Amino acid sequence: MEVMEPENCQSVPPLLPPVLASARPQRALTLYAIIAFKLLKGALLLLAAFVVYNMAGLDLQQELAQMIQQANLDLESKMFNEVAQWLNSITEANVRMFATGTVLYSIFSFVEGIGLIFRASWAGWMAIGESAFFVPIELYQFLRRPSVTLAIILIVNIVIVWYLYAYRHRLFKHHHH
Repeated sequence: MEVMEPENCQSVPPLLPPVLASARPQRALTLYAIIAFKLLKGALLLLAAFVVYNMAGLDLQQELAQMIQQANLDLESKMFNEVAQWLNSITEANVRMFATGTVLYSIFSFVEGIGLIFRASWAGWMAIGESAFFVPIELYQFLRRPSVTLAIILIVNIVIVWYLYAYRHRLFKHHHH
């Protein structure tokens, strides 16, 4: 059996011609996670909007009182009274407006996610802008009332902004004139 020297070895030809191989997008697991996050957020927001919209005609104060009774909590507590007063200020029109805003934001998340699936550069900038917009708000909230949940949300948004911005040229299709 003869051992071939490296200079005598021929390299295996690529499966795709160089032109097609360079046009094929590289796998980006972090991008896929961001896409899943955006689509899941859109679905959860849509579900929340549906739940809130169905609450529009209800007497929210009475519903809260029933939930507190079923949970065997004190109906005369200061917290219940404050929440009950707040619920009295909510109108059916406010509930419907909130639900409509939630639907619009869920559509925004779906459009972002679908654009990212197709690696459209506008979707990358949209995701960067949306995530960057919330970072100062989340930081302010975290500094006021630190919590693990807020810390995770803040870190996720910072990672999304950094990753999409740092790798935008590799991840997205760019139109050159």
